[in-house]
Amino acid sequence: IAHKNDDSKHISIFCSACQQTVHPYHLLYHKKTHKALTLLGFDCQTKTDNKILLAQRQKLISTLTKIPKYSETHRQKIDYSFEFLMDNHTPTSQCDFANITPSTFKKVSNSLIKALSICQDKNSTWQGDMEDRFIVLDNYGNRADTCFLGVVDGSHGVTAAETVAAELPLLFLDQLAQMDSSYKKSKDEQQILDSLATVFKADYREKEKIFSEKPESDETNKANTYEWIHKAYAKSFWRMDRLLRLGRNEVSKVRWSGCSAVTCLVERIPSEETDGTEEEERKHSENMPSPSPRTAKGVAGLLHIANAGNTHAVLCKNGKSHCLSKEHSTSNVSERKRILQNGGNISTNEPDGLVEGYLRTTRGLGHHGDPVLKRSVIPVPHTVSVPIDDSCEFLILASNGLWEVLDYNEVLALTLTTFTHYLRTYECLQPNGTSPYKCQYLMPFTEDNLNDPKAINDLQDGIEILYSNEDICLAESKGNLKQKKMNSKLFCDKPASYTGQELLKTVSPVASKPPPQFEKDPKTYPSNCEPQTAGRGKVTSETVYDNAASYISEQLVKTAIAAGSRDNITILIILLSGCSKI
Repeated sequence: IAHKNDDSKHISIFCSACQQTVHPYHLLYHKKTHKALTLLGFDCQTKTDNKILLAQRQKLISTLTKIPKYSETHRQKIDYSFEFLMDNHTPTSQCDFANITPSTFKKVSNSLIKALSICQDKNSTWQGDMEDRFIVLDNYGNRADTCFLGVVDGSHGVTAAETVAAELPLLFLDQLAQMDSSYKKSKDEQQILDSLATVFKADYREKEKIFSEKPESDETNKANTYEWIHKAYAKSFWRMDRLLRLGRNEVSKVRWSGCSAVTCLVERIPSEETDGTEEEERKHSENMPSPSPRTAKGVAGLLHIANAGNTHAVLCKNGKSHCLSKEHSTSNVSERKRILQNGGNISTNEPDGLVEGYLRTTRGLGHHGDPVLKRSVIPVPHTVSVPIDDSCEFLILASNGLWEVLDYNEVLALTLTTFTHYLRTYECLQPNGTSPYKCQYLMPFTEDNLNDPKAINDLQDGIEILYSNEDICLAESKGNLKQKKMNSKLFCDKPASYTGQELLKTVSPVASKPPPQFEKDPKTYPSNCEPQTAGRGKVTSETVYDNAASYISEQLVKTAIAAGSRDNITILIILLSGCSKI
């Protein structure tokens, strides 16, 4: 199924601020209106006219002039907001989509994943080079139903992002293989790792002991079965940053490149009834710690997420968004406090300042050319393990180009709307109105059927670990996300998102308008599902999911550009088993 023309006009996006539906092309103007109203002291849903705006402007300026520390910058903001609202101009719908790289879907053999697609755009209006990279590795570690995914967002050059995309998976695999013998390294991979081993000298290995010799209680080991994976993540990020100190392929002699990264290890958990045997459990128990723990019934697999910087991962579960990453930037209060306490500086640049006047991200890999900057920007990832089952529909990994203009609730709403729009279109193409899907996806999404008060219980048995440069903190999210205290430090039960919103906020996608016409795709792909006849050729269920994933990723990129993104955009979307029940 191919698309003849742009479909954006048939899809609306749900604004999480005012609960209204907005056309993607109008989103930038819509959000600017919200910002202007807020700065003038109005609610985002307040109805105003020219008389009210003029009176409010005069009131704010009068108050401002009486303050001893008069701010000309704030005065300019008031005037700009007033002029913007007074103009009442029609939002433009002219966006350049000509340079968007067509989305590509990758075939992975993981039974948890129905389809996977990547779409990128350089955003040529604002960026001269494409500095984002992505990672898709199937049968990771020579293990069936295990894959490693990632998005790397480069900064000040592409060198660090390219190096991380190539070498971080090897470093992580090396750590996993030391703890779990089921992860295998090929001869070529082992040869590369041996060549890199000379970099990690004795003094550096001594520092790494923080990841393996942290004192732990029996209660902690019992509660957090996946801590060994989190430590493997932390150590591999640590080593990756050390390799970037070599400055390979760097161009500048003053300020080397760096990057943010979000990675995901997807593994299927065999069911105890069919796959688990006492012999297998005995073999696994010989490793430290056990990599294949006993899991709750109904859990099909696990997501192990790690991120450093402003790249993020969002999981859609039961129609609700779950942010699985943490924002490491100057907008994060705890990150600002860490930098200032350690002697770093944060400038007064808008909106939240820049680390040493240069960088917005407070964690990441690279940036070794500036020792003062590197003192504040640390390679310490936030890690989390989450069980997934048939209630999980989508997983989205994306670079900052998407998240700087859309929050994860808006991304989820747009993803659900786009997916249901695509399936409606597919059903229209079936002869006699037949479809390989049931009609659940035709049910309208409303605020009532998505606003479930039990959302806080959706991620049962999920475990989070945050590694800091001093302590390792644990929080177990079970039931109402209880907090645990470890090493005299408390970790919040809700990971901070870049918008500071609640972790499990529900949204209401908008029903799509009548879809445009599509062409038939003569391509077919192998599938265990029975093929469905559509027009001239056969279209399998797998083909539909592949095309749906490509369609969604392209629409997300187009919406980000229309919403005013100024960064490179890379979106990796994974359709999980639960999407068939939408």
